[in-house]
Amino acid sequence: MVTPETLQPKRVSDSYRWMQLVLGVICMVMIANLQYGWTFFVPEIQKTFGFDRAAIQWAFTLFVLFETWLVPIEGWFVDKYGPKVVILFGGILCGVGWVINAYAGSLNAFYLGQVIAGLGAGAVYGTCVGNALKWFPDKRGLASGITAAGFGAGSALTVASIQWMIADKGFQAAFLYFGIGQGVIVAALAFFLSAPRKGQIPDVSSNNANVQSRRNYTPSEVVRQPIFWLMYFMYVIVGAGGLMITANLKPIAADIGVDKVPVTLLGVTMVAITFAATIDRVLNGLTRPFFGWVSDKIGRENTMFIAFAMEGFGIYMLYLWGHDPLWFVLLSGFVFFAWGEIYSLFPSTCTDTFGSKFAATNAGLLYTAKGTAALLVPIANYLQQGTGSWDGVFLAAAGANILASVLAIAVLKPWRKRVVANAQSEVDVTTGAKVAVA
Repeated sequence: MVTPETLQPKRVSDSYRWMQLVLGVICMVMIANLQYGWTFFVPEIQKTFGFDRAAIQWAFTLFVLFETWLVPIEGWFVDKYGPKVVILFGGILCGVGWVINAYAGSLNAFYLGQVIAGLGAGAVYGTCVGNALKWFPDKRGLASGITAAGFGAGSALTVASIQWMIADKGFQAAFLYFGIGQGVIVAALAFFLSAPRKGQIPDVSSNNANVQSRRNYTPSEVVRQPIFWLMYFMYVIVGAGGLMITANLKPIAADIGVDKVPVTLLGVTMVAITFAATIDRVLNGLTRPFFGWVSDKIGRENTMFIAFAMEGFGIYMLYLWGHDPLWFVLLSGFVFFAWGEIYSLFPSTCTDTFGSKFAATNAGLLYTAKGTAALLVPIANYLQQGTGSWDGVFLAAAGANILASVLAIAVLKPWRKRVVANAQSEVDVTTGAKVAVA
């Protein structure tokens, strides 16, 4: 006799869940250069066309805006139709965007290329993170951190080769060949990705460190929750500092005179900017699963408090000691290590609070804060040009991180606990059905 129980999908093996995670990580590695490789193209674009640097960096801002602000729409497609079609769409757009950059001869053409690349990167990023959150309710911080690490550290694999191609073949060739190669790989992997069905994964669990809601908030409900906007504000002020340094790492190094100075660490010698970029990418990737795992153990907000305070301290020390080539390399690495964890902590906190059914869409709504933060990148450039120094930018970014650190422990932590407790009172924990509240 066929019963609903026999029709329900069986629990999948952990190896299958990890395979889905690995596929998502590879996709993230393939789109990492779209954001983290941009800094190497800026000086060459400026030298070739004579554009104002701040005007060029609007292309980076447009990339981040379109990468983030449309993720909720792409997440809706993922939640409704699954990841395959969205990843395929994203891979194609990533390739097209950089091909346009390869043939661009005006600022508007670069803006168009970055808009299209941003749309593609957002589709891939939002899908892979959302899928990780769904497959691993029992290891949400770690899973989202490992996935985000592919994006943070992926470009470390190609820092040297992309700079070599720019120097030897020109930045147009680097845009063309890397764009096509990365886009094709993402599109091919799309056909192997899938979303979990009910019964295939462990049930939602809570521990003393992290409480997880059994109520699934719809996206329209989420944006009406004041606590969502607190998370959003924190995301913006922390994200802005890291994006500013990401977009301007090479220009900052050049302005303070350390970019071409050889630095030796552990027997390895490179010029400061190449060394810093390589270390930064690696640490920016490692921090995501590391702090995600830590947050699974000690709580999301406690981890935010530690990481954001580290970030504020690191940026302040970069302001004080960054003129020394060795300290520039070490402190920029520290800053990226303390910054990259936002891409595991915020989506896992969002899904813990608002449920996993609409995880891709809801995490995507929060991810738009990265786009909002990107609006501050050109402002940082204008501030630097107006004052002739990066000092004011560094101090503002350090202060913003300290503020977010305090908000995490003093406001977000007790508030989120109340929100989840109130949601639990509206849900029958046995059946998961919403019940009336007296």
